Amino acid sequence: MNIGNLKIDNALLLAPMEDVTDIAFRKLCKEFGADIVYTEFVNSDGLIRSNKKTFKKLEITDEERPVGIQIYGGNLGPMVESAKIAEKKNPDIIDINAGCWVKKIANRGAGAGLLRDPDYMQKMVEAIVKSVKIPVTVKTRIGWDENSINIIEIAKRVEDAGASALTIHCRTRSQGHNGEADWSWIQKVKEVVKIPVFLNGGVMTAYDVKKAFETTNADGVMIARGAIERPWIFREAKELLTYGEIKLIDSPEFRFQTALRHLRYSLEIKEPRTAIIPFRKFWSGYLKGLRNSSKVKQELMKLTEYAPIEDLLMNYLEELKKEEKFIY
Repeated sequence: MNIGNLKIDNALLLAPMEDVTDIAFRKLCKEFGADIVYTEFVNSDGLIRSNKKTFKKLEITDEERPVGIQIYGGNLGPMVESAKIAEKKNPDIIDINAGCWVKKIANRGAGAGLLRDPDYMQKMVEAIVKSVKIPVTVKTRIGWDENSINIIEIAKRVEDAGASALTIHCRTRSQGHNGEADWSWIQKVKEVVKIPVFLNGGVMTAYDVKKAFETTNADGVMIARGAIERPWIFREAKELLTYGEIKLIDSPEFRFQTALRHLRYSLEIKEPRTAIIPFRKFWSGYLKGLRNSSKVKQELMKLTEYAPIEDLLMNYLEELKKEEKFIY
């Protein structure tokens, strides 16, 4: 699989996710084997208005490369200008969000709203490709709803517009995250375009990754919610693909040490309160399936400093060890 100068076989990608894929999470997933990581969604209108919070999302580090900045918007001018602004941060890829299903975004022509106007979508991709010197990729869905699945047409247009790769979330916009992702569209698209095609949607475990590669001929697999619960899914997937088995031992001690490392990364770039409170979304994944975890999670939700969090987790670990049996 080639994107510009990037050459990766069986690529594993961390999906761009709002309020999730900040520098800390990207760094963690990179350490676990993610081949390409993406920023949170960057609002093109926010960049044009020089919104401080929006500009913050453009920050990337060399240790997470290759890294892509994903931009979204429904207006051609601001999207082109935001691509130019993003390019100055020297990412490896600029990705166009044409798949966000949230109503307030899609209904105003941004995200998956672009699927309703293939001509305009092609025009936007082509304009952005011409405005920057680095590879431009597109992430989209198979269609607006079940009655308007147009991914074959979209894929051809995206390729004609000069995009270097296409990621397909194998659900319609109307499905959101509900229902089964229809992976069969990946092979159909592969038959009509030459650019790399990545699969997204319904990938929650390493076994899903393996199945995706074996059944769809995808050039890569992009993982979203599966990574929120298990950032180590990338290592598990690579072990499964390489050795035929997962060697990583998913123990409470491993989870807690990973959670604390993740939190320390967040504290390196944010103030304690602004790091720890948003981090609460990750506790369900790190504690999933462990005995009495709901009680521990409730306590974690009250804490706003690192030391008490570490103490709580270490004490909880000792309690679990006393049981001499871990429940995953």
